Amino acid sequence: MPLSSYEAKDLFKWLTDKEDILVLDVRNSKDFSRFQVESPSPFNMTNVSYYDFMEIEEESVAKVPKGKPVRIVCAKEGSAKYVGEILVKHGFDDVRYLAGGIKTWGNLLVAKAVHEGDDYKLYQFIRPGKASCSYGLISGSEMMLFDPSRNIDFYFNFAKSKNCKIIKTFETHLQADYIAGSRQIAEQTGAEFLGGSDFEGTKAGHKAVSDGEIHSFSEGGPAVKVLFTPGHTPGSLTFIVDDKYMISGDTVLIQSIGRPDLGGKVDDWAVLLFNTIRQVAQLDDALLVLPGHYMNWDEANQDLIFCQTFKEVKERNKEVFAITEEKDFIQYIKDNMRQQPPEYALIRLANGNMEQYDADKQEELDLGKNECAATAYAQAQAEKENS
Repeated sequence: MPLSSYEAKDLFKWLTDKEDILVLDVRNSKDFSRFQVESPSPFNMTNVSYYDFMEIEEESVAKVPKGKPVRIVCAKEGSAKYVGEILVKHGFDDVRYLAGGIKTWGNLLVAKAVHEGDDYKLYQFIRPGKASCSYGLISGSEMMLFDPSRNIDFYFNFAKSKNCKIIKTFETHLQADYIAGSRQIAEQTGAEFLGGSDFEGTKAGHKAVSDGEIHSFSEGGPAVKVLFTPGHTPGSLTFIVDDKYMISGDTVLIQSIGRPDLGGKVDDWAVLLFNTIRQVAQLDDALLVLPGHYMNWDEANQDLIFCQTFKEVKERNKEVFAITEEKDFIQYIKDNMRQQPPEYALIRLANGNMEQYDADKQEELDLGKNECAATAYAQAQAEKENS
């Protein structure tokens, strides 16, 4: 069988369908350890550097087991194609390389229907490569977006497929771990770009919102209520949709809460977050939490949607919700932190439209799993990288 390519969406389908494939990542070990393909179910993956295939071909080929379809991943495509040709030469039958490289996995968005009623439709757009979620709310021929990524063509095409016009795009906060799409979407569609106090003093072009205000569609549909929930950032927002769903950004996550140290003011912001968590804890237990990020796929439900009742979320995070003293909360935060990636400062500048980066630089900044939670994951990841 001749060498051929595949797309990131194909890889996601193979992995979620639990097909018996081997993912061969040929990037160097440092890049592989920093960011790699993840799936809801265990799968076979190995890392053998492209340079090893160049320098010790026979030994490298011997590390790749035969008998399974091989799906090669590299940084930009060329290395994967080169290794694929070597494997075909050595008798491997079913070998394909990821078109566009790992960045296409990093930018992939997968739409999941959270609610599809006659009155409105709510979708979660999962970004497996970033472990993040954005949202689309549709009523009639209008659509609102929440925390869209910079893959703006996806949202345009999705709206078109639903015969909708994007009328509003909300940001829960000034994102630090990925370049957001709201500003570009607003510029290209005329939609309102709405955000909190994080955007004050920036050039983002947002329209400020106020605590408790209600946003609605032209005709009917669900109400969207704005809640100020500072802490992860001073201007963090939560959106309550139809009194049923909590689009929580990075404030309340299914596993833990959003880290409050990204601005370099961990004590001050932790106090804000402590007060917010105590306030939010009084919301209805039946609310369905729709987070901005996740840590692992085990947070998803059986339909691979990241959505849990607030009661379940509080039970899952009872350690942090049980903290009643401010000083204990600050210590908890400090015990569950790792140093933020240096690119986060540059991403914040991009999202505030304070700096402009070319496409290649944006790809570089945007690549890699999020690190926005205050959780033991941070400690484990740091230990893994230092081992």
